[in-house]
Amino acid sequence: MWRSPVAHLLWEQGAGGSNPLTPTIPSIARADLVLSHIVIQRAGLGIFVGLLATLTACASAPTLPCKSGERVAVHDSLYFGTAKPTGVVTAEDWAEFLRNTVTPRFPQGLTVSQASGEWRGADGALVHESSYLLHLIHPGDASSEKNVAELVSVYKERFQQEAVLRVKVGACVSF
Repeated sequence: MWRSPVAHLLWEQGAGGSNPLTPTIPSIARADLVLSHIVIQRAGLGIFVGLLATLTACASAPTLPCKSGERVAVHDSLYFGTAKPTGVVTAEDWAEFLRNTVTPRFPQGLTVSQASGEWRGADGALVHESSYLLHLIHPGDASSEKNVAELVSVYKERFQQEAVLRVKVGACVSF
């Protein structure tokens, strides 16, 4: 049994997610994480986000070459750090955020994984922290865009976060 349709879709396409019996982390995903780490470490978050924005603009062209039976969708990956000025976002805090903030806005499904990362804060200090990676597959409409922006805003305010990294790309999906 799959935890979510998104996890199943990602596993089928070799893009991540997990089979409940055999967790998977494709080598391409590990390479992306290493590249992300290197870019952030050497160039700083601002340049990294700028690079991602440029790549995203190319990846989300109006017409994707989707095959028969596939539909165009948006794949958002949101990186939520857990370090706060006074403590950390606990597993209970995260579960409550998912239950009351994320799921009502994206009831069709989502995939979450735990991660660890580092980034350079506005003060120039290198920050190492545990994080949660949230994958959302949704239509490219105004309502979904508004919902993603609200997730980011609520999380930043509630957990005193400087930033939430968003990577948005166009995708062809099928079930």
